[in-house]
Amino acid sequence: MAETLKFTLNGKPVSVTTAPDRLLLWVLRGDLGLTGTKYGCGENLCGACTVVVSGRAVRSCKYPARAADGKEVTTIEGLGGNGALHPLQAAFAEHDALQCGFCTPGMIMAAYGLLMRSPDPTRGEIVSAMDGSLCRCGSHTRIIAAIESAAQAMKEGEAK
Repeated sequence: MAETLKFTLNGKPVSVTTAPDRLLLWVLRGDLGLTGTKYGCGENLCGACTVVVSGRAVRSCKYPARAADGKEVTTIEGLGGNGALHPLQAAFAEHDALQCGFCTPGMIMAAYGLLMRSPDPTRGEIVSAMDGSLCRCGSHTRIIAAIESAAQAMKEGEAK
């Protein structure tokens, strides 16, 4: 039996009626049309599906949609605004921290979750937080540099 879930998505209230066992990834992509969140492995291993729920990075491929009920969900589409990139998005571009781009939305959202918890992370904290996000292109050192740069920009008040 379907149930209606209500949550805040990228700063706006949404309501969606879905099966109780549906995963957040499929609600975001299929029901709400937000395709920035990617399906990678489907096993909670690669991080391509990472979104932030109430300030915490989660893997939407294994996160029940019903667990988002009443919470705040942020996807890659919710960063930035008014035509401007979020500092993380800008830093990823500036540091060439992407190649094919498939894993990039999940990487950025994992980094966003980290920076929401720890605005001034150490290099070790960044590495640890990003350890579960896989990139086959080998951009890891540039990804770390981009996150360090974005943390500094956010600390200086460019964006939250």
